[in-house]
Amino acid sequence: MNGLCRVVPIVPVLLAGAAIAQSDAWREFSPTDYPETFRGSTVDIYHGTAVPDPYRWLENAESPETEAWVERQNELSRAFIESVPERQGIIDRLTTLWNYERFGIPNKEGGLYFYSRNDGLQAQSVLYVAESLDAEPRVLIDPNTLSEDGTVALGGTSVSPDGTYIAYSVADGGSDWRIWRVRNIATGEDLTHEVRWSKFSGAAWAGDESGFYYTRYPEPPEGEFLTAKNENPAVYFHAIGTPQEEDRLVYSRPDQPNWSLGAGTSDDGRHLFIYMSAGTDDRNGIAHANLETRGDGEIRVLKNPLEAEYGVVATSGDTAWLVTTEDAPLRRLVSTNLAELNPTWTEVLPEVENKLAGVDLVGDKIIAEYLENAKASVKLFTLQGRAAGEVNLPGVGSAFGFSGDLGDPETFFSFSSYNRPSTVYRYDVSTGQATVFRAPELAFNPDDYVTEQVFYSSKDGTRVPMFISHKKGLELNGENPTLLYGYGGFNISLTPGFSPANLAWMEMGGIYVVANLRGGGEYGSEWHDAGRLHNKQNVFDDFIAAAEHLIQYRYTRPERLGIFGGSNGGLLVGACLQQRPELFGAAIPAVGVMDMLRFDRFTIGYAWRSDYGWPEKHKADFDTNIAFSPYHNAKSGVCYPPTLVTTADRDDRVVPAHSYKFTAAMQHVQRCDNPILIRVDTRAGHGAGTPTSKRIEQAADRWSFLVRTLGVGQ
Repeated sequence: MNGLCRVVPIVPVLLAGAAIAQSDAWREFSPTDYPETFRGSTVDIYHGTAVPDPYRWLENAESPETEAWVERQNELSRAFIESVPERQGIIDRLTTLWNYERFGIPNKEGGLYFYSRNDGLQAQSVLYVAESLDAEPRVLIDPNTLSEDGTVALGGTSVSPDGTYIAYSVADGGSDWRIWRVRNIATGEDLTHEVRWSKFSGAAWAGDESGFYYTRYPEPPEGEFLTAKNENPAVYFHAIGTPQEEDRLVYSRPDQPNWSLGAGTSDDGRHLFIYMSAGTDDRNGIAHANLETRGDGEIRVLKNPLEAEYGVVATSGDTAWLVTTEDAPLRRLVSTNLAELNPTWTEVLPEVENKLAGVDLVGDKIIAEYLENAKASVKLFTLQGRAAGEVNLPGVGSAFGFSGDLGDPETFFSFSSYNRPSTVYRYDVSTGQATVFRAPELAFNPDDYVTEQVFYSSKDGTRVPMFISHKKGLELNGENPTLLYGYGGFNISLTPGFSPANLAWMEMGGIYVVANLRGGGEYGSEWHDAGRLHNKQNVFDDFIAAAEHLIQYRYTRPERLGIFGGSNGGLLVGACLQQRPELFGAAIPAVGVMDMLRFDRFTIGYAWRSDYGWPEKHKADFDTNIAFSPYHNAKSGVCYPPTLVTTADRDDRVVPAHSYKFTAAMQHVQRCDNPILIRVDTRAGHGAGTPTSKRIEQAADRWSFLVRTLGVGQ
């Protein structure tokens, strides 16, 4: 979701008398153990309907009352999780699995190679620079030196055209706010001035290395920098060596305070592109300025938002290549002449049956990355669009990278799958040969695990894919502990990828399942549209149908089936555990959007209206959202499955009030012994930049909770 970061009545729920049978190992838990939570009298009126909001006070994250509530809730969840005998063994194994050397994909700029490396258990990966692939690299930026607890992370980086400078951003304690700095690459020293109040922005260098374009928001009010609404972004130019107060305003849209803005420049510094979008809607607008002839004072809009998606992938002189969904829901590649007064599109790669996930122009080839049923396929074309072969991948998985410039002899990409960590390859564009640049040394045998892709029918008959991963030789006896993961929103595609945490789950005998729900981007914009706005219930139906498929084909049974998702996926888990509580043995909604009537009141939440609608303004959106909003659908007299809500105190993407209010509501109505707990992390945010030690602890707590509630090993 800004990137979060993605109507039918709710399915009747079970009464308390139909409680899920669980292991006797944790029957001592009682709802009376929950901290007493004050219920206020706040009521809002939406389109003539009164909607109580008894836990509105929990939106004030810094109040003494909220802090005391969080402390009591953490004490309860910690006592529950730490009482699991297997927890220390889980921590030890996760630490071993995480402790392997891993590398980022190299990027070549100004004749230098830049790539990240983590020795295994470093809190944050370190950025290195090298004169050549064979040369000894040197440390360029080590974020581990920026804080004692490892919670200050490296955000974006951008190397100037001649390789003189690198602009880099840092994030403090998981927040989305970024501080940009500029470092001299040769000396390793930072220039004096910083750029603040930037969020969801890169740094686009001018061709002469005099400075860079970036996006920033107005400074929020004192004490509200993690909660205040982020509106009216603007693109500025920062000249290096000058204070931010002197930065030049380049582009803003005060008439559209809720639009998102971003900037990019061509590799030769000749062209400036401004991207405009209505929140997270992929149908963006694009504007252009020729920096050589007109400067950034003459910006012309080529396309307005809400028509189609447009993204420049390369330029040569006045020719630009763009990926677009215009007349192509699965995307196509076009070219245009930017010197024309009204540029027209020339089709280079037409839309085909698979989604065009990415395009790069390297050497004299077009490298096109497609998604074939959520799996990577990479094909080559001439610059005129004629087929020229494909990149042979090591198996079924995900491939990322392939950046470079026209004329470059090489590019790099990584490949991974559920049982294989990322291996980085160098690809020779002229010969078509891929050779290993860096490969991990592992503490497990990938061949001990298998992944299969199956297809199942959702409630309305839609065919939905999902990946099922587990140890070889699994017996389909209905007894396997299984974790079902999903997202289903914001045009985001879930493709195979490696996680030490998920590998540990499979080592323990668990099955790990990923469902490619509607609302995602696996099959283009139509698949996305089928799971957003008034179609949002389709996402929940897809997830529920995935669970039913796993039970029907005896992978597991309800008492052994857990569900997990984060952000928009946290909403998914919250809604599904309420709609079908009898179907699941445990639920872990992480950093979820739980109040679907007030999500747009905080930070960047208004940007999600493209997927969630505008319930305050439109009655139809209110009617849709109130039907599934997890905070508003906690029903008395229901036995809900054991639930571990997770969030973080510095999450300024989905503010923790969502999870606080949902937890309070669920604890209030729960009428059986199944625990409703919340785990609130400190010095952490929505997920990006979380140090390794915290990732291990978070995973250990999830698996400990599932060991106890799903009866893993019994």
